[in-house]
Formats: sequence, C-alpha cells, structure tokens
Amino acid sequence: MEVFITILILLIIIGLSNILNRFIPFIPVPLIQIALGGVFEFVPVGVHLDLNPEVFFVLFIAPLLYNDGRKTPRAELWKLRKPILLLALGLVFLTVLVAGYGIHMLIPSIPLPAAFALAAILSPTDAVAVGAMAERVHLPKNILRTLEGEALMNDASGLVAFKFAIAATVTGIFSLTEATFSFFVIAIGGLFIGAVMSFLFRKLGMLLRRWGMEDVTVHMLIQIITPFIIYLTAEHLEFSGILAVVAGGIIHAIDRDRAETLQPKMQVVAESTWSVMVYILNGLVFVILGLQLPLVLGAIWDNPVFDHMDVLFYVFVITLLLLVLRFLWVYALELFEWKKDRQDKPVFRNMALITVSGVRGAVTLAGAFSIPYVLADGAPFPQRDLIIFLSAGVILLTLILASLLLPIIAKKEEGEDKEVLKVRALAKMFHTSIQAVKLEADEDTKPAALSVIAELNHCLSRYSAGSYGMTATELQKQELEVRLRALQAERKEIIHLMNKGMVSDEAGMFFLKVLDRREIRMSNRFKAQLWSSLRSIGRVVARFFAIERSEAAAPMKDWAEAARNLRIHTSVRAIEALRAHMNETNRAASIRVISQYERLLSRLEQGSSELDDNAFNEKKMELHMKAVQEQRNTVQEMFENGMINRSMAAILRQYVNQLESHLLREE
Repeated sequence: MEVFITILILLIIIGLSNILNRFIPFIPVPLIQIALGGVFEFVPVGVHLDLNPEVFFVLFIAPLLYNDGRKTPRAELWKLRKPILLLALGLVFLTVLVAGYGIHMLIPSIPLPAAFALAAILSPTDAVAVGAMAERVHLPKNILRTLEGEALMNDASGLVAFKFAIAATVTGIFSLTEATFSFFVIAIGGLFIGAVMSFLFRKLGMLLRRWGMEDVTVHMLIQIITPFIIYLTAEHLEFSGILAVVAGGIIHAIDRDRAETLQPKMQVVAESTWSVMVYILNGLVFVILGLQLPLVLGAIWDNPVFDHMDVLFYVFVITLLLLVLRFLWVYALELFEWKKDRQDKPVFRNMALITVSGVRGAVTLAGAFSIPYVLADGAPFPQRDLIIFLSAGVILLTLILASLLLPIIAKKEEGEDKEVLKVRALAKMFHTSIQAVKLEADEDTKPAALSVIAELNHCLSRYSAGSYGMTATELQKQELEVRLRALQAERKEIIHLMNKGMVSDEAGMFFLKVLDRREIRMSNRFKAQLWSSLRSIGRVVARFFAIERSEAAAPMKDWAEAARNLRIHTSVRAIEALRAHMNETNRAASIRVISQYERLLSRLEQGSSELDDNAFNEKKMELHMKAVQEQRNTVQEMFENGMINRSMAAILRQYVNQLESHLLREE
C-alpha cells in the first residue's frame, strides 16, 4: 500500500506541476517539478524515496533515450555528426581533464582521481533536461539537433570516464591505454548490441503478423519492453546500455519507416502510448531529483565541518568553469570551420545558445549516488557527501541559468513582422486541429470529418488572406442577430403547427430542443441556456393545461416525412421573417443566411430528409469542438514554449473564439 501511495503522490505532483505552469509559464516545468519534489519531502504525507542508480537508469533513462533515438531525425543527425561527436567525445574528455585539475586545486581535500570522477559525471548534458529547456524557446534547427545528438551520445562517454576515475580512486591504479581501449570496446559493443536486438524485436513483430496476430496491444507491449531488455542485456555484457538503447531506437525508426507505412492504427497507438510514457517518465525524473535534494543538501548544510558560503562558492565556480570550457570549445570548432570553409563568421548568439543549453540533469545525480562508500582498503571514500552536493548544486544552477538566459538569448530577431508571426501561429493551429480531426475519423465519421477538414482549410485560407477575421467582427455580430431572428421565426412556426395539431407533441418538442441547442451554440451560452430551460418549462406547462386541441389535420405518422415537412414550413417562415426585417445595415448578413435557408429548402422540396442530415451535423459539431479545443491547446502550448507573447496569445484566442462562432453557425 505504501508503494501505491508513493506512486500516486508522484503522479499527482506531475499533474500539479503542469497546472502551475499554465499560470506561471515563464518558469520551466522541470524547475517546478524539482521544487514540488523538495516540498513533498517535508510534508507530513511526504514521499521518501531512496535513489537506486541502477534501477533509475534502467527504469527512466533507458526508455527515454530509446524514444529520443526513435524520434530524432536520422538524416539531420548524420549531417551534424562532426559537431555532435566533437561535443559528445572531445568536450567530455577536455572537461574531465581541465575541470578535474581545477576542482582539485579549488578543493584540495578532494583527491585528484576523485576530482576527475566529479568532472566526469558533470561533463554529460542531460537529454531529458535539454529537451525540456529547448521546448520553451525557439532554437535554430541545426543547434537543436546538435544538442539532441550530443545529449544522446555524451552520457556514455561521461559515464565511462566516471567509471574509470572511480576505479582509480578506489584501487589507486589507472592505465590510460586500458581506459581508452575499454571505452571504444564498451561504446562499439553497446551500439552493436542495441542495433541487433532492436532488429530482432522488429523481426519478431513481423513474424507474429505473418502468423495472423495483428493485435495492436501485443505489438505495443513488445515496443514497451524493448528498451528495458536491450539496456539490461548490454549492461550484463559490460557494454554501454545507454548507447545500446539509443542505437535500438534508431534501428526501430528505420525499420518502422519501411514496414509500417500501411499500419496507421499501429502508428497512432504507438505515438499515443509513447507520448503518455514520456510525459510521465520525464516528470518523474525531475520530481525524484527534487526529492533527493533535501537529503543531499542536509548532509552538507548540517555538517559543521563545511562552511555554507564556501560550498556555495564551489558550486558557482565549478559551474562557471564548465560553461567557460564549453564556450571555448564551441568557439574553437566554429572558428576552425570558418577558416576551413570560409563560411559565415561564427555568430556569438549561436555559440551562447549552445553553451547555456548544456544543462545537467538527473543522470549526473544518479551517477554521483553510485559512488561507493569505501575504498579498497576499507577507508571512507574521500568527500563523498561533498561530491554529491556539488553535483546537485551544478544541476540546479545550470537549470536556473538556462531557464533565465535561453529566452533572452534566443529572443526572436527584432523587426520580425507581427503579421508573419500571426500567420505562422495560425498555420500551426489549423494544422494541429486538422490532424486531431483526422485521428477521430473512422468508417462512421469519415464523411463528417472530411467536411470539417475542408471547412478548416477554407477558413485558414480566408483568415490568412485577411478576407475574414478580426475586421469582420461587426459583420459577425449582425449575422448573429439575423440567425437568432430566424430561429425565433422557426420556433413560432413549430408552436403554431403544434397548436393546430399538424405536428405531434413528440416531434414538436424534439425540434424545439434542436433550435434551443443551436441558439446556445451561437450566442451567449449561459443566457441562452437559461432561456432555453425557461422555455422548456413553459412549453411543458402549456401542453399540460391545454384544454382543447385543434384536429384540423391528423398528426403526421411517418417521422422522416414529418421532419421534412416541418423543416419546409419553418424554413419558409424564417425566410419571410428575415426579408421583412432586412435593411441596408443588415443586408449582407441577411442575404447570406437567407441563401443558406433557400439551399436547405431546395433539398427538402426535392424529397431529401433532414433526419440523416441531423446525425451528420451532430458528428460535424463534435469534430468541430475537437478541432477548436485543439487550437486552444496549441495557443497555450505556443505561449508556454515562448513562440508567442501574451498579447499575441490573446489575439489568437479571440481568433479561435470567432472561428468557433463562425463554424457553429454553419451547422
């Protein structure tokens, strides 16, 4: 029961962090999750979770890196292979060497091998943290791909260097030749194991399909367990489990592109499942990091041997050293490429983005926790608590610096046209809403979905051309008034026909409710709902106390025919009412609405029934609501990610409201 409550609290924290981020989008979700994790460590029902490095890597890092390898564009990674490898390998070893000596000089109580170990575990950037930071700012594509590729690769090089530095500290023995040879064996072995095992898992899925097992659940289960088995197998064979899952994800993507082009259902389920998994695992990584911080900080803060200001100064200096090394390395690479190819001169802004984006994350803390407690001779590992504290401090400081500086450095270039930004945002909104509607389409809803998609594309073209949008507010207001007048005329005609006995109570009440729903959708919803409720009560009371009913005509027996005839009557009365109230002010809106009634009347007089149209329109309405909600979510996402500012978000939300009003009036 305790484990269940712990998991439940962790999931609640993840959900709460995203809710808070809606109100304070300028604070990254990872920092909110770390803060909430630290807070929940102290509350009475707090979560006390010991960090087991081995379990942490296999449970969180393996599936997250596998998914990154599965989704990262391979062609772009290959194109940027040179800067990625130089950052993932060259910068890591430079950091271990220079920062190791620097840490030993700054804190002589940490032996040189242990200082190398600390520098090694601080050298890799965290793929999860990099992704979380990059979501908030608009990074150039080549920089983003370089950072993603670096984060996928440098975990292995950093952890291998860390492993040998720890071994040297514990045993007092270190061989550079052996360490270099072992590194290449571990890395190449991990890549090979991951690629082969992923290939075999994919072939297993194909074999099951040939045997007739098309169950999406089974194939999805194989995908989920793949990264865990690959990682455990590679680690058991003493290869790099991290590189193994990255290679496995890449092979999965290559084989998927060939084999699953005709399996849209599997792709939809896979993307949805991985989206939920990544969302939860990403959140858990930072929440667990926050849960560990009070323990790490307390071990040093409560120890009288350490001066608080000194340890904070150490964190600041080490972080500054890491950033300076990273900037100089990036500058050297850019300068070399410029002199070699005579391309554009190195851009300081791009170098600053790569430097500040080098955030450290939970991988660093998990590695620090894996430091043994004692040496080979039984003596305590030197300054183990301080090393863990410094690791946690650097993680926090790099995250804070990235969250503060990245939006400033990556700020959109001045002079970028506001209308261009709006059109880009609109295109993204409509694209996501159209994709959402496509995912909802099946055999029953396909006609309605195609109709909605066509209308969305039509609206996009009209909005982007400026022919329909913010300047049409007054026209939309007039059109609303005209439509409400037409509904009122239809409502009066239905009541008149019910009183004459030409329409049954059941049919009349049904269509009156349909008119009420249309009015609610196109006008002030609360006010319309209130009037609809009052009208319904009034109609029930009136029918109950009615003493005499006219029997001039028998009630229509055939429901479809009754519906068709009723709509003919109501459409005629609506057209008459609109023409009677038409003037120069509302002429354009009146003609537009009258033409729609005339098209409907033409179809009805030719013998078609509106009952089938009602089901079709209901499906269209549901899909419209799905599309509009997806657009609202996209606006919020763009605002949180820094793609648009608050004023642009307000404009786009008003845009969505107008679009919703326009689409629903077409129902």
